[in-house]
Order: sequence, then C-alpha cells, then structure tokens
Amino acid sequence: DAEKDEQALRLATAALMIEMTRADFEVTDDERRAVDDVLKTLFSISDEEAKSLARLAEVEVDNAACLFSFTRMVDQSFTQPQKQRVVEMLWRVAFADQSKDHHEEYLVRKIADLIHVSHEDFIKARHRVEQEQQR
Repeated sequence: DAEKDEQALRLATAALMIEMTRADFEVTDDERRAVDDVLKTLFSISDEEAKSLARLAEVEVDNAACLFSFTRMVDQSFTQPQKQRVVEMLWRVAFADQSKDHHEEYLVRKIADLIHVSHEDFIKARHRVEQEQQR
C-alpha cells in the first residue's frame, strides 16, 4: 500500500544519511542534528518524527549487509530532481562536522552513482553546500 511504500522510502533515505554520518568512523552531534534537519526538510516532518525515523534507520543500517537495498529503493522511487536533492542532503550531513573526509566523499560519490545522479550534478550539489557553509 502507498503509505507503507512511502514509509519504506523514507527509511531507506534516512539509512543513507545514517551511513553518511558513519563514513569517517566518528559520528558527531552536529552530524546527528544535520540528519534530523535533512529528514525534516526532505519529508516535511516534525522534529520528533525526524528523530524517530533516524533511530529506526540506525537499526536498519546495523542490520543491513550493504547499501544496495536502500539505494535501489531511492533510485526506483524518486525523480531525478529528488535524487539530486538527496545527494545535496548527503553533502550537508558530510559537512556538518566542518571537516571534509575522503571516506565521506567516496560514499557520496558511490551513492550518487547507485541512484544514477550524474557526476556533474554530484559536483554542483557539493559546491552549493560548500558555498552555504562559507556564509
């Protein structure tokens, strides 16, 4: 049913954000807040709903063998502009701790490839987030 599909898509997207926080092997409070903010923005949900979704996603990530099930759902369910937005939100989470880590960049690139976002759009999303960070 449609509501179940929507919840599964939200969970898959949140799981990708959680993976992003773990990419550099150190999850910070800033990254956790960024995930909550990203989920609120992407899905127009409350603080409490975002926190709950993030907690559920952590369990999903802990139990998942790989990213593929999450990326497949995002790839099949989102439009190209929505996928580009997901990549931008991944960059927001990556930059939330004010540091750039090559593991984080690798993961954003890998997810972008798996959800069929072009390298050009991957770079544009990164530049948008970097410019926001400098303000």
